[in-house]
Amino acid sequence: MNLHQLRFAWEAARRNLNLTETAKALHTSQPGISKAILELEEELGVDIFVRHGKRLKRVTEPGEQVLKSIDVILREMANLKRIGAEYALQDAGTLSIATTHNQARYVLPEPVAALRKRYPKVSISLHQGTPQQVARMVLDDVADIGLATESLADFADLITLPAYEWQHVAVMPSDHPLAQQTTRLTLEQLAKEPLVCYHAAFAGRTRIDQVFAQRGMKPQVVLEAIDADVIKTYTRLGLGIGLVSEMAVKDDPAFAPGGGMIAQPVGHLFGSNVARVAFKRGTYLRQFVLTLAELLSERLNRTLIQQAVQSGTSRTGNEDDSGL
Repeated sequence: MNLHQLRFAWEAARRNLNLTETAKALHTSQPGISKAILELEEELGVDIFVRHGKRLKRVTEPGEQVLKSIDVILREMANLKRIGAEYALQDAGTLSIATTHNQARYVLPEPVAALRKRYPKVSISLHQGTPQQVARMVLDDVADIGLATESLADFADLITLPAYEWQHVAVMPSDHPLAQQTTRLTLEQLAKEPLVCYHAAFAGRTRIDQVFAQRGMKPQVVLEAIDADVIKTYTRLGLGIGLVSEMAVKDDPAFAPGGGMIAQPVGHLFGSNVARVAFKRGTYLRQFVLTLAELLSERLNRTLIQQAVQSGTSRTGNEDDSGL
């Protein structure tokens, strides 16, 4: 048997037994995929897949065990390449980060800048997407590290560790009737206002909807977006009260005295959220990957991360995760 055969079988299973998609992903021919898998089965003496004609229908019971072993082999092969690259290049290479827009815009800039000072030969590849896409990119080895909140803990082959907590704030023009209120905003007040929010898959929107539902209320959402800057722009134009992450207003001059916008905390209504870092289970992590994680949060250190990744155990932190 050879690595090509193992990779073909593993990829076919990952692509829901679709040989056409498998061939496209591996840049080869469908007959070549079929032949390699048949040769592997012949050498092993067991069928990995049940077939109907030329199509793969399902994975056999022994096939399940074979694929588990293949997954370990391919993972360790990738680790060997990472180890070789680290010791050959020492402090050089490419760090691939998968994250959501909010993290890329408001959280990562300072840690990435600090990392580049320590490792000037390391280039950064930033991939943005939904929390589900972030998880998929880490699992598919497109990214070394993922940073998000929602969905990361739902993938068994990801190791996730809590990085930091955050809360929502309500943003509005300084001349809005609620802007100068000295008491905390109430859910009843927000329910009466048009709201500009994150899309349902992002930045704690699930938590917001749940809180309203628990109180028997339905928010008047007039606009949804994945980008806090977009939410702030439409809020500034008077579409409604915006609900964004607190990081989105931290250094925004529009929220400084005289800037024309006001932010009021609403963590007492919607609670705290936990942003998490994610790594692929069993992956060898290069030193600059570990350094970035440490720069992201005081909660994280390389010993903790390495133990979690190798043991396959995530840390819970605040288990009530909502997306960021």
